[in-house]
Amino acid sequence: MIRLDDLIAELCELPAKVIIGKKKRKEFQELAFLVRMDCEGCERRVRKALEDMKGVSSVEVDPKQNKVTVSGRVEASEVVKRLRRRAGKKAEPWPFVPYEVVPHPYAPGAYDKKAPPGYVRNVLDDPDKAPLVRASSMEERYTTAFSDDNPNSCAVM
Repeated sequence: MIRLDDLIAELCELPAKVIIGKKKRKEFQELAFLVRMDCEGCERRVRKALEDMKGVSSVEVDPKQNKVTVSGRVEASEVVKRLRRRAGKKAEPWPFVPYEVVPHPYAPGAYDKKAPPGYVRNVLDDPDKAPLVRASSMEERYTTAFSDDNPNSCAVM
């Protein structure tokens, strides 16, 4: 006779596919994309293409910023393929972050005239432009010496 403890131990050693028999579910995530939209028709096509997609729970379209936010259990590559195929739009991951996040937001690599107000390019992830935005400790000391936030700056000037 098989004991219950032996049966449970035997089941734990089996692979997960045998026990569950289901695929692993994708995790719920919120993805943002930059999609060029000129008119209300473009906005409607993008929204319709993504709302019908399996795994999408909500779609938010902001035509002023050219931003599309998708929430659900989907992969970014699937969303990009769907937008290209169904809406005929080129999509790329949202490249902007609030300018408070970047140490030097107006460095040549970070500042972008096409960015929405209050946003700059996320250059901390870009290895080519990151050295222009990151300052060394010596540069940081020089810039803060003459800053308005420094209470001793009047003594230096």
